[in-house]
Amino acid sequence: MRKRDRTKQNYTRLTHPLVRDGKGGPLRRASWDEALDRAGEGFRRAREDHGPDAFAMLSCARATNEMNYVAQKFTRVVMGTNNVDSCNRTCHAPSVAGLSAVFGSGGGTSSYEEVEHTDLIVMWGSNARFAHPIFFQHVLRGIRGGARMYAVDPRRTSTAEWAESWLGLNVGTDIPLAHAVGREIIHAGLVNHAFVERATSGFEEYAALVEPWTLTAAQKVTGVPAAAIRDLAHAYARAERAQLCWTLGITEHHNGTDNVRALINLSLLTGHVGRFGSGVQPLRGQNNVQGGGDMGAIPNRLPGFQDILDPGHRAKFETAWDAVIQPRYGMTLTEMFEAMEAGELRAVYCIGENPAQSEADSEQAMRRLAALDHLVVQDIFLTRTAEMADVVLPATAAWAETDGTTTNSERRVQRVRAAVTPPGEAREDIDILCDVAGRLGHDWKFDGAEAVWNELRALSPDHFGMTYDRLEEHQGLQWPCPDLERLPSSFLHARLWERDEAARGRRAPFGLVEHDPPVDLTDEEFPIRLTTGRRLDSYNTGVQSGSFASPLRRGEYVELCPEDAERYGVVVGEQVRVVSRRGSVTAPVWVDTGLRPGLAFMTMHFPDEVDTNALTIEANCPIAGTAEFKASAIRIEKQRVGS
Repeated sequence: MRKRDRTKQNYTRLTHPLVRDGKGGPLRRASWDEALDRAGEGFRRAREDHGPDAFAMLSCARATNEMNYVAQKFTRVVMGTNNVDSCNRTCHAPSVAGLSAVFGSGGGTSSYEEVEHTDLIVMWGSNARFAHPIFFQHVLRGIRGGARMYAVDPRRTSTAEWAESWLGLNVGTDIPLAHAVGREIIHAGLVNHAFVERATSGFEEYAALVEPWTLTAAQKVTGVPAAAIRDLAHAYARAERAQLCWTLGITEHHNGTDNVRALINLSLLTGHVGRFGSGVQPLRGQNNVQGGGDMGAIPNRLPGFQDILDPGHRAKFETAWDAVIQPRYGMTLTEMFEAMEAGELRAVYCIGENPAQSEADSEQAMRRLAALDHLVVQDIFLTRTAEMADVVLPATAAWAETDGTTTNSERRVQRVRAAVTPPGEAREDIDILCDVAGRLGHDWKFDGAEAVWNELRALSPDHFGMTYDRLEEHQGLQWPCPDLERLPSSFLHARLWERDEAARGRRAPFGLVEHDPPVDLTDEEFPIRLTTGRRLDSYNTGVQSGSFASPLRRGEYVELCPEDAERYGVVVGEQVRVVSRRGSVTAPVWVDTGLRPGLAFMTMHFPDEVDTNALTIEANCPIAGTAEFKASAIRIEKQRVGS
């Protein structure tokens, strides 16, 4: 088994390929030919000995659309499986699943500009000021223009400081709160009946579902005062235009897709979707999470969100690719790790991801990765996952080193361009993928990123009208953009407002979702609820930000409210042991007045110092496969002197 070094990392750029001689040996420098030969041979062996589904691809949400397109094509054509996924599964897969179920597409319905011209902004489970600072500038412009903002979050975050009202709910009670808002809208006579009757289905069933969630009942479960719930309901329903935004506070739960559906219900109830200034917005945490899914780097959709189970969609791609596409969904990221445990998944190609530190219950994740027959990591840094690999391939995915496109949260496709020379022997991701494909009998050649993009455009109607020239001319375009003449709309689903039934198309169904509390219950042994999130000064697992000095950087710590700090007899900077049912870490204390008693907060930014994901639970959303990072039960142990 590959050994793991627990010393703090100093991440430097990978400049040459690395290979491992035997499972117990160290990584050593190798030539590109040797590394590519070993990578290809390991994948060939896994496929021949155990079948195509013994292979999986982890694609990269920070790399270009073009790279993600080639990565999913490699998985389906070269390896013959649909086992491809990315960190989209870790964060916003529930958003994609929920939006697709209601509207037929998995993108946010609005543009950033609309937040500046709306009347009401609801930030639900989102500390956008820290996690999405660029988007938050649009929010501030909206507020300065007269928009009101409500913040719904267990913590009184930096974002909540800008809100007219903060609804501090108990972790994992978003559905009861949303249902109470919906019931109040119904009982107050504020439903947009014209829209509901014209464009939705299931209203009567929804009304019956939310009926028990009175303001009083919701207050008991959520901890939010009844008056505050009523205020939010009336403000949202009465607003001429309203934006409902969410992030991981909604999605990273064992019922994340149900949470998303509960919020979308409110937009259907009020008609706050399909019009300029009104919509629902999942805010993406990385530069190309949206694009990775758009390109088909997910197990159930071909590029352009075309369902793999549809024979017509498969036939189109099979003709273009001269290949057979398996008529079944592949494994999600969550299912991949379960398949590692069962010995069914034997080889993994990991591009630009660090699951050894980003997965819930990280100790278990590392044990499963270590048991693989063949692990190839293609990255710009020697991450913890790369340390465990049999082959490491240095790429040029860093900013300003590659050409292509990315797609942001508002579905806007934008050009990126190479401006600097990559270090050492690092090579383009697409070229590396093509060379590995060549070792497996596929002679792929692309004359640059534009050639890849044009192949994608020919197969994805949503992207057909987006030539590189048009993207340059308009400084990016939003999908869907199906033709080369007209510019796309800034918002989706205007069809829902059409008077003609045929023009409206499919109705948007209300989601009949029930409250389901967090899996990891608090009790006398584990009395504190731990929730996790991001900070402004750091990024993901710290690989790209942890090695650089920052005046803001304090490292990792466990945040407690003043009352809990006093109860445990601890002060700022004091080291404590944080224990969950899965593991423990030692971390210094920070006191945050934005927390309520019984709630603690940590991040995943410094896993080499404090591995927060050793505490989190692998309880997954059955629809989207996203783990419940936001709701673990812990206890705080004061350290003995000298321990």
